[in-house]
Amino acid sequence: MPNVLEITDFTAPELDVYARLTENQLVNRADPENGLFIAESPNVILRALDGGYEPVSLLMERRHIEGQAREVVERCGEIPLYTAPLPVLTELTGFPLTRGVLCAMRRRPLPKPEEICREARRVAVLENIMNPTNLGAIFRSAAALGMDAVLLTPACCDPLYRRSVRVSMGTVFQVPWAYLGDDVNQWPEPGMTRLRELGFRSAAMALREDSVSIDDPDLMAEEKLAIVLGTEGDGLGDGTIADCDYTVRIPMSHGVDSLNVAAASAVAFWQLGRRP
Repeated sequence: MPNVLEITDFTAPELDVYARLTENQLVNRADPENGLFIAESPNVILRALDGGYEPVSLLMERRHIEGQAREVVERCGEIPLYTAPLPVLTELTGFPLTRGVLCAMRRRPLPKPEEICREARRVAVLENIMNPTNLGAIFRSAAALGMDAVLLTPACCDPLYRRSVRVSMGTVFQVPWAYLGDDVNQWPEPGMTRLRELGFRSAAMALREDSVSIDDPDLMAEEKLAIVLGTEGDGLGDGTIADCDYTVRIPMSHGVDSLNVAAASAVAFWQLGRRP
């Protein structure tokens, strides 16, 4: 049975995780074993539970306890469940709750790229993607369109930021992911070397004169391919493009010269996610 607690004191420290801690404070880099993140909405929370993440507490409208969050409540056991009417929750958190349910969950130790890429044949590599909305959308496309894993450079934003998790619809818990190093100076080297040692040929998504089309037969025939996408503003760095085996473009019309990185990722994953 859940431990249902009616919210009467907005300043209660147990509510800090929902109302007062920043994303960086939740990560808790000084004590990573106690790092947390927030999952929002029943479907996203269920995907996190399916992915093996441990719930710490719940925050929801009372009507959802026996309603749309019933399965979540049943699966979370006896953890604290804080509840109040929606206006009270909105005042507490400072924003409307998506579907009225939040869950604080423990982070898990991050795997190494070698662990998640041993059997992988198609991976996405994200260079310095800093917008949580774009990152979440890329993960959703990666899950839907055939990517076996997602690798992030050290300057990428955190896939477990609340907005990233929400936009991804919980697919950040379904697609294996890891960082290519823990320092910004480890990309593009030695990160690119790690990709080559794992057997991947790399395809830089960039508009260059020597770019090949995304449906190039040699590109499509690669046994193991890493699709490398760049940051929202400047795209991939020159050093990264030079280190990749292919430079790849998406053919476009009406004078359009580029797509948002999230849209470009969906096109690239759809075409290149097909196995030879």
